Amino acid sequence: MAPEPPLLTMSGITKSFPGVRALDGVDLEVQAGEVHCLLGQNGAGKSTLIKVLAGAHQPDDGAITWRGEPVRLSTPITAMRLGIATIYQELDLVEGLSVAENVFLGHEPTSAGFVVRTREARDAAAALLKRLGHPEIDPARAVGDLSAAHQQIVSMARALSHDVRLIVMDEPSAALDPDEVDNLFRIVDGLTADGVAVVYISHRLEEIRRIGDRVTVLKDGRAVAVGLPATSTPTRDIVAMMTGRNVEYVFPQRPAPSAARAAAEPVLTVEGLYRKGEFEPVDLELRPGEIVGLAGLVGSGRSEILETVYGARKPTAGRVTVAGRPLKPGSVRAAVAAGIGLAPEERKAQALLLTESVTRNVSVSSLSRFARAGWIDRGAERTAARTATRELSLRPDNPDAAVRTLSGGNQQKAVLARWLLRGCKVLLLDEPTRGVDVGARAELYAVIRRLADEGLAVLLVSSEVPEVLGLADRVLVLREGRVVHTAPAQELDEHRVLDLVMEGSPTS
Repeated sequence: MAPEPPLLTMSGITKSFPGVRALDGVDLEVQAGEVHCLLGQNGAGKSTLIKVLAGAHQPDDGAITWRGEPVRLSTPITAMRLGIATIYQELDLVEGLSVAENVFLGHEPTSAGFVVRTREARDAAAALLKRLGHPEIDPARAVGDLSAAHQQIVSMARALSHDVRLIVMDEPSAALDPDEVDNLFRIVDGLTADGVAVVYISHRLEEIRRIGDRVTVLKDGRAVAVGLPATSTPTRDIVAMMTGRNVEYVFPQRPAPSAARAAAEPVLTVEGLYRKGEFEPVDLELRPGEIVGLAGLVGSGRSEILETVYGARKPTAGRVTVAGRPLKPGSVRAAVAAGIGLAPEERKAQALLLTESVTRNVSVSSLSRFARAGWIDRGAERTAARTATRELSLRPDNPDAAVRTLSGGNQQKAVLARWLLRGCKVLLLDEPTRGVDVGARAELYAVIRRLADEGLAVLLVSSEVPEVLGLADRVLVLREGRVVHTAPAQELDEHRVLDLVMEGSPTS
C-alpha cells in the first residue's frame, strides 16, 4: 500500500508587505495526528505563515496541498470548511455572548433557517466541553465571566464544533499556570489520538520537548529547519537556528553582596500590606540596586501585590512608603509622583497605546516636562524619547514607528523606556518576558540587571521560576496569598521553590 500523503504541505510560500518580505519561500509539512511545533523569534514570520494557513492572508507565491490535493485558502471560511482551525494568542471570542453562542457562532443550529435552537446548541456545546475535560463550564454562562484558561477551552470547543482535522495553537500556554498547562497537554494528546494534527507555537522550549513530535524553525521569513525531531534536537542547536548565534538561558552575573547596599536606606518599604480575599499581610524592603522576586503560581497574589503597591488596587490594611514618605493608598497618581513605575503583565491592554508612536508611548507619563505655554514641544519630546529608547537598544531606532509594529521584546523596552524617562526609583515588573522570544529575553535580562546596577530598585513577578532565581537577589515565595518563605536567590533552586508553592508552610 502507498503511504498516506501528509495532511498539509506548504511549499515555497512567499508573502510581502510594503517594504517587508515577511515570508521567503517557506516550507511546512504536517502529518495527521502529530504535534508540529513552529518556532522562531518575533518577526521571524510565524504569524504571517499561520494567517496564510488560516486563509486570512493570500500568499504571493507557493503552493498548498491538503490531504494530497492542491487547494487555495481564499478566506478563513474556506480554511475552516476544509478542517483547518486557528486559535490565536489574542482570543477572538465575543465576551457578551454565552459559551454556546461563541462555540457555534456563524453556524448555529436553526429551525426554518433562522430560529436558533438554543437548547440543542447548549447540549452540543456541553458535549464538546466534556470531550475537552471541562464539563464544569456552563454553556449558558457569558464568556466574559470566564477565566483566561476557560476562555481558551471555549476557543478549542469552537474549533471542534467543525469537522476539524488540524488546529493551530498560537502561544496557548502564555496565560496559564502549570496545572492548566498540564491540562492543555492532556487535551492535545486526546486530539492527536483521534488523528487531529496540531501546529503548536510557543516561545517555551521546554514545552516543545514535552508535547512536540517535530519542529520547523523560521528565521527572517525563511524556514531554516523543517521537520526536526522535537525531543532529540539539542536546545543549543534550536536556539542557534532561531537567532543565528548561540544564545543560552544565561542571566547577567549577579553582583556580589555589598555592605554599602545592605546599609542603604530602603527606597520602598511595604508594611502589613493586605487585601482581603487576595493576599495576606506582606512585609518587604527594597533597597536601591536590589532586585526582589515574587515567586508563586497564578492566583497566589503576586500580581495583586504589585498592583496594590502601584495604587491600582486599594489595600484593606497596611502601608507603602517610598524614600521614607507614606503613599496615599489606592492612588496611582501618588505612586507615580513618588517614583514608582509598573510594567504590567498585559502590556498591550494595560500599558501601550498600540496605534501611537514609540515617542508618545515613552513620553506619556512625562508630558508635563515638555509643556510650553499650554502646548507640547514635540521636538523636545521626540529627542528625550529617542535618548531613552537608544539607552535600551530598542529596535527599530525609529521614534515615529507605531508601537504595534514592534516585536514583543521591543514593546517591553518601550514600557521600560517610559519609566526611565520619568526617572522612577522603583520599577515593578509583572511577567517582563511573557511573549518574548529567546534572543530578546537575554537582552531584557541584561537591561534589567544594568538598570539595577545603576541604582534602580526592582520588584519582579514571573511565572518562570528560573527567571526569578536568575534575576533576583532575594526571593519571596507565595502560596495562596501568603509569603511562605524568604531567602537569597542563591540559596534556592527550582525544585525547592516548586515544593514551597505547592505545599509550603510559613517560614522565613
